[in-house]
Amino acid sequence: MEFLVLGPVEVRESGMPVQLRGMRRRRLLALLLLNARRTVTMDTLVDELWEDPPASARHQVHNAIRDLRAALAPSEGGGLVTVDTGYRLDVPSDAVDAHRFTEWTRAARAARREGRDAEAMRLLQSAVDLWRGDAFTGIDCPAVTAAAAGLDEQRLTAVEELMELRLAAGEAASLVAELSALTAGHPLRDALRGSLMLALYRSGRQADALAVYDEGRRLLTDELGLEPGPRLRRLHSEILADAPQAQHEGPRPERSRPERSQPEPSATVRSGHGNYLPRDLPDFTGRTAELALLERAAADRCPGSPRTVTIDGMGGIGKTALAVHFAHRRTADHPDGQYYIDLHGFSTTRAPLTPEEALGVLLHAGGAAAGTVPTGVAERSAVWRSRLAGRRALLVLDNAADAAQVAPLLPGAGDTLTLITTRNKPTAPDGARSLPLGALAPADAETLFRRVAGDACADSPLTQTVTLCGHHPLALRLAATRLRDRPSWTVPDVTARLLTTTGRAAFLRTADRDLMSVLALSHAQLPPDVQQFNRTLARHPATTYDIPQACAATGLAPSAVERLFDTLLDHNLAHEASPAHLTIPLLLRDCAHTLTPPAPDTVRHLTAVA
Repeated sequence: MEFLVLGPVEVRESGMPVQLRGMRRRRLLALLLLNARRTVTMDTLVDELWEDPPASARHQVHNAIRDLRAALAPSEGGGLVTVDTGYRLDVPSDAVDAHRFTEWTRAARAARREGRDAEAMRLLQSAVDLWRGDAFTGIDCPAVTAAAAGLDEQRLTAVEELMELRLAAGEAASLVAELSALTAGHPLRDALRGSLMLALYRSGRQADALAVYDEGRRLLTDELGLEPGPRLRRLHSEILADAPQAQHEGPRPERSRPERSQPEPSATVRSGHGNYLPRDLPDFTGRTAELALLERAAADRCPGSPRTVTIDGMGGIGKTALAVHFAHRRTADHPDGQYYIDLHGFSTTRAPLTPEEALGVLLHAGGAAAGTVPTGVAERSAVWRSRLAGRRALLVLDNAADAAQVAPLLPGAGDTLTLITTRNKPTAPDGARSLPLGALAPADAETLFRRVAGDACADSPLTQTVTLCGHHPLALRLAATRLRDRPSWTVPDVTARLLTTTGRAAFLRTADRDLMSVLALSHAQLPPDVQQFNRTLARHPATTYDIPQACAATGLAPSAVERLFDTLLDHNLAHEASPAHLTIPLLLRDCAHTLTPPAPDTVRHLTAVA
């Protein structure tokens, strides 16, 4: 059984079409194929199938599933499985034409990088030939529409690469008509216009090639206020000068040595087609389960849909270290660029980057020439998505403040992987996997301490020391560094300095890092009533509270306590030991003790709420 989405949605059994009557069944099948081998919840199906769901929506979905299963009956239901929360379509990957397209284009690019151009051309031609029209033709569900746009972009990218290879193989004259039609249909695609210029020039039509450039330049100027990109400008100059390389060489891929301006000084950004991520920590320790989850997320590929993982946790818990470590492990799988940007969502030195600022940095780093980056978030976001479409890129968005800051930066299509680090759980965008990051396991905490301290801790027992550090990576590093840099100290000397709240706050500080300041950044972003609630609980002798205990400690009503619980959990300033039971970790309690008490009017407000 074959499932076809690169055009109108079709199902074929042994080459013969399977009848799918009714648009709702086609839309339902499209949603299930878009999430093949993954459960699609009933709520998601209802939201996607109706803008304003009727009361009978769930019943109608059940009926449509029944009819769809009957249509797929020759293949025993076609792998359509009912689970507790919804439905799942279990089909082999190669049964979906979009998956074959993705795999063949990936194989073609690998062959091209290795100099096997004939094989690359054959694979790309086979991939392009799978298409029968626009992806998911006629299906108007929001999720399907977005995925279809991504697939259509990948198709165009594959066509562009195929044209380049055919030009390099000497097919200039025979390609003029085909490239003319493609360029007319997609007049703003520089790669297609450049290939048409080369085809015309190599066919002895220099004036026509220059006219094609002039036409494209006028379109870009009139519609977007932009100049042609560096590759097209360079090609124009070569044709104008009747340069030998324009006559004989194949077109250079745009990814080779792009012209780029310097990144804006207000942000940290590294990018390129090698490994330009921040350095991986040589003593990175533990996180085996978290790395396994990231591996699964990276391998969970849906045709045309980028993968996104949000790593959230309290300050200093190791979110950036984990993201960068994993990104280094995946660079070979994303050769089209590894981008990193610090969004300064929690910083003592500067305000968070606006989405427009962040996009400007990313576009410049990605090779956009000076003067070609548009103004406005929507315009920059569109150009950024276009640049990443069809690419195998990796993006680390570090230190994100909230969902609004990261949403415009996310790729819309292509085989991309985005890792977002944040302190706030609600930052995770729709469709992203969430990875909450907690303290290290006790054994890993001891290993990290020994790696940082070196010979200074020898074979000394560390159980009490790492416990007083809360198994917290930054606290462990600061304490182990202090021990390493004091040759006369022993592990008991360090432990003695960690026994009290004030002792820990003073000891876990160096010239350039202060744990309490790192943790206080999260507290400072809380509303005043939540700050007071946090301080009150942290000063109470108990460490874990249920709602009645928190009411007794603060004098607040249960509804207010429940809301405040949720806010602390969302900001990773507490952990949920079990449903409705809140635990404030040792170091967060220390931090609350060091904070300035709230103003009297805040206390009066809390009393009024209670």
